[in-house]
Amino acid sequence: MKVLFLLLSPGHLFRQMLIVVMCSLLFPGWGRAELVDKVVAVVNDEIITLSEVEEEAARAYQSLAREYSGQGLADSLAELKEEILDSMIDRRLISQKARQTNTTVTEEEVTTAYENTRSRFDLDPALFREKLAASGLTEELYRKQLKDQILQSKLVNFDVRAKVVITEGMLKDYFNEHYAANKEKGSYYLLQMGFIWESDSHDAETVKEETRKKAERILDQVRRGEDFKTLAKEFSDLPSASDGGDIGVMDLEDMAPAMREAISRLEPGQLTGIIETVESFQFYKVLSGKEKEQASSASFEAVKEEIREKLYDEKMKAAYAEWVKKLKDDAFIQKL
Repeated sequence: MKVLFLLLSPGHLFRQMLIVVMCSLLFPGWGRAELVDKVVAVVNDEIITLSEVEEEAARAYQSLAREYSGQGLADSLAELKEEILDSMIDRRLISQKARQTNTTVTEEEVTTAYENTRSRFDLDPALFREKLAASGLTEELYRKQLKDQILQSKLVNFDVRAKVVITEGMLKDYFNEHYAANKEKGSYYLLQMGFIWESDSHDAETVKEETRKKAERILDQVRRGEDFKTLAKEFSDLPSASDGGDIGVMDLEDMAPAMREAISRLEPGQLTGIIETVESFQFYKVLSGKEKEQASSASFEAVKEEIREKLYDEKMKAAYAEWVKKLKDDAFIQKL
């Protein structure tokens, strides 16, 4: 990242002057009246204001307020705002890159993405807007987020995705290291998805039944061929969701009785039914397991696409991080 020195280059001097001009336009009484907003960052020739950061932070404030209070809440909110500012800087850089490459997103594309999301939740338009509002989002703000995501996806497709290659040799090496090796009798490599209900809810039985229906709907989507990991990241309430439901290898003896009974009957590639726990409904997909001898060519074929996706995700994350780093290195960024 370029660093601002006391002796500014002509280009940086222009940017500093630009900040002053922008501030004077934002706040006509600047220097003579109370400041109503604040510039917190400059990204090339654009600014980010405190009110923009606080608008995004407000959506997460209620969640933080349920977990923290007093100084703990203040510290958590300050940390959240810093994370949001970093995210906004990244998005500004991506937006600027899009303008440079004439990459655009149409309203039709945003509407299609919006309707696809609504359909996946199986909600009518009014109820979907209610769910958005409960998450602190308006329809307008959610559409803006979708537009940013589509724009980012287009740029990544152009600049990053085509450069990520997964070979057959890489797939087999990963299989041999993570699936076939060290799998003793009674060990299974698993993907997990779970949906939690609040047992202390005033209408616990209704909430429980709605959660069951959601679990059954998502399981049906997996059975119809939709990607398990993608659905887990989007819908699962368990910590493993961030890894696409991947919980690695588990021994039968370490599993709860209901889970052990469901999984012990399965072959690689198969799914359990819905398993009810104390406060959740879960289901699993077996990637490989039972005895070491089952890690054969048949098992490899059963998990080949799972491995491809895992390797692809890992390489995409690394390539994307490098891409964003280069955008930052080539940019003028100053936090104020």
